[in-house]
Amino acid sequence: MFENLIEILKANPRKIVYTEGTDARILESAARLKAGGFLTPVLVGNVEDVKAAAQKGGFDIEGLEIIDPLTYDKMDEMVETMVALRKGKQTAEECRALLQKSNYFGTMLVKMGLADALLGGATYSTADTVRPALQIVKTRKGANLVSSSFILVRGDEMLAMGDCAINISYEDRKDKEGNVVLSAAQQLAEVAVETAKTAKVFGMDPKVAMLSYSTKGSGKGPGPDLVREATAIAKEMAPDVAIDGEMQFDAAVSPVVGQLKFPGSKVAGYANTFIFPEIQSGNIGYKIAQRLGGFAAYGPILQGLNAPINDLSRGCDAEEVYQMSIITAALA
Repeated sequence: MFENLIEILKANPRKIVYTEGTDARILESAARLKAGGFLTPVLVGNVEDVKAAAQKGGFDIEGLEIIDPLTYDKMDEMVETMVALRKGKQTAEECRALLQKSNYFGTMLVKMGLADALLGGATYSTADTVRPALQIVKTRKGANLVSSSFILVRGDEMLAMGDCAINISYEDRKDKEGNVVLSAAQQLAEVAVETAKTAKVFGMDPKVAMLSYSTKGSGKGPGPDLVREATAIAKEMAPDVAIDGEMQFDAAVSPVVGQLKFPGSKVAGYANTFIFPEIQSGNIGYKIAQRLGGFAAYGPILQGLNAPINDLSRGCDAEEVYQMSIITAALA
């Protein structure tokens, strides 16, 4: 998988911003990418502190760009841009204060076209990565929410799972008058379509199973109803993608069970892309595959944004940073 992504990056040079430039794991990855020559890291932090941390760890970052928000010579321009983006929600003083923080500063570098992608979260929360992305980079035209997926790899086998990290549940969005402006089913359908797009980036031919405790009407309740409605919407949104549901996991992966319970389905029994009805089952599901199934899990990969911005686990190691750097930049 990574060989293919590296070839993409060799043909399409990219810059990736690391928001935690003094972190040893970030520096190890940056040094490795520098040596590889197919992706250019940009480190955010105090220049002397970053260089000292690299020297302490024995990481060669000579020649890499290091940008300190406190001494950035285009800060006035950056503040002006952010004020316009926030449309009166924050003053120039408030924007300047936020841009002293590496997560906001790095996101603005992407927004202003000075970098193509961002990777953060080695020392702070997912919310601290997603919030500036939503406020500054914002969602792509046609996207109504940010979601996430994981790519799972075991040998030559590759799976996609969403959403396992961002959307806790799906509830109807209503305006001040109580009118539904975006239904729960529309949101779940969008997650399915976005996850299928991510799967394609990794060379997969997505066969999308909309998961439930029910298969084709066998179970009753609001959960299966939501998945059933979302499946119909997702099929309309992406008629060229094989999407089916609602179905139980055994029907999704076992041809015998799938075709017995869901005869004629192109997905049942052959699914490689799994959409969970809420975050709890999604998070449990991908971790079962990882820990008991022996799959390597890559993600969360954020979906629906105008630019690739991804979040690291605070428990990550340098190898995970390196891998997520390649994945994030390839999405650009």
